[in-house]
Amino acid sequence: MPNTEPVRVTIFNQSYSLVASEEPGRIEELAQRIDELMSSIAARAGNVDQTRIAVLACLHLADQLESAEHQLAELKNKVEDKAREFSVLLDGAINQDG
Repeated sequence: MPNTEPVRVTIFNQSYSLVASEEPGRIEELAQRIDELMSSIAARAGNVDQTRIAVLACLHLADQLESAEHQLAELKNKVEDKAREFSVLLDGAINQDG
């Protein structure tokens, strides 16, 4: 059953009350990661407003997501290639026995 209790988190000095289907601890961990990312960007960017920091954080996360999706696609292709190789080997072994 999904959790319907609000979860209070603080991201970049702003408090949010969220209702999510995730476990509260997971939401808190994600919020902490976002807070750390935004704080890191703010420290490097200097005097930049919160909206720009949020956009830069989103761009960073989008880049990470795209990278992960690319790696996943490569792994899927490798698994499919290996499955085809094993299928050919198995067919060969079955045909030798038959």
